[in-house]
Amino acid sequence: MILDRYFTRRFLQAFGLIAGIFFALIMLIDLIEQLRRFEGMRLGLGKLLHLSLLNAPAAMSELLPLIMILSAVVLFVGLARSSELVVSRAIGRSGIRSLAAPVTVAAVIGLLAVMLLNPIVAATSNRYDQLSAQARGTGASSSVLSVSGEGLWLRQGSQSGQSVIHADGHDPDATVLYGVTILSYSPNGVPVRRILAESARLEDDSWTLTNAKVWPLSAGINPEADSSVHATMSIATTLTHERIRETLGRVESVSIYNLPDTIRQLDEAGFSTRRQRVWYQVALARPLFLVAMVLVGAAFTMRHTRFGGTGVAVLTAVLLGFALYFIRNFAQILGENGQLPITLAAWAPPLAAVFLSLGLLLHAEDG
Repeated sequence: MILDRYFTRRFLQAFGLIAGIFFALIMLIDLIEQLRRFEGMRLGLGKLLHLSLLNAPAAMSELLPLIMILSAVVLFVGLARSSELVVSRAIGRSGIRSLAAPVTVAAVIGLLAVMLLNPIVAATSNRYDQLSAQARGTGASSSVLSVSGEGLWLRQGSQSGQSVIHADGHDPDATVLYGVTILSYSPNGVPVRRILAESARLEDDSWTLTNAKVWPLSAGINPEADSSVHATMSIATTLTHERIRETLGRVESVSIYNLPDTIRQLDEAGFSTRRQRVWYQVALARPLFLVAMVLVGAAFTMRHTRFGGTGVAVLTAVLLGFALYFIRNFAQILGENGQLPITLAAWAPPLAAVFLSLGLLLHAEDG
């Protein structure tokens, strides 16, 4: 038990050191990117740092497997150089048994990433979108679409104000809407116009409305008396087909706790939810994938340095970790495209990595 606590402390120290280095690099690179992105907008350094901090959780979450395998490499190379693994084996503890503490820590970190880091990433990503849009003066975030039991809601914004669009029905891509209601607001939030239309089709830079009735909502006028009816009419929009599809498929800005409800609502609204379902299963499999990264690192570095080839072993472990990361992402894409079953796409890569690593470890231990 004392030895397990010692290995746990050493692994957490390695993880904290590497995570801190990556966080500093992420902040530096992202700050440079924010300076480039908002060049000429006169944003202070404090606001740019704030934006970079909002981006950091998402980047750290994406790099977590790399941080995990590097932590495992640092731990086991350090233990091998100090002959602590040799001493551990001498007292009757096998190399596989010595992995219990690092593997447990990796699993706990994976669970925390799912339960805590994922909601933080969703919140900070949404907040970054809002602040970024405000800095550009558009006044609207990139989250332009919402699906509920009441129908489909869209929001579009420009320098002249914002419009909220509600539709009772839609086509599969949400680019043709039926039973449309549009409320337009001035930049200071005052409603200026209400439109009811039979349908609305998204063109290149406008919505084309069919059988539309328009009520002006300016102060001092009678909306009904001044209303007008149009067989067809167009209103400008900043939305595009790609932006709507991207928002429908975007899952990074949805907390894992809210994702099941989001999937249900999208199903009820008639949208495909395969991408969301795959991402949900991949997120649940993250603890197992982080455990696989630790086992991969251990499989190549749990050997005494007197045998030589430590540098090659470290490089091999890191490259294999990158390969597994690529395979997992590739399987996820195949799952989203429907070429692999959802469960297989999410769980097969980490399970295969775990069994492969255990096979290498058992071979190294028992020959």
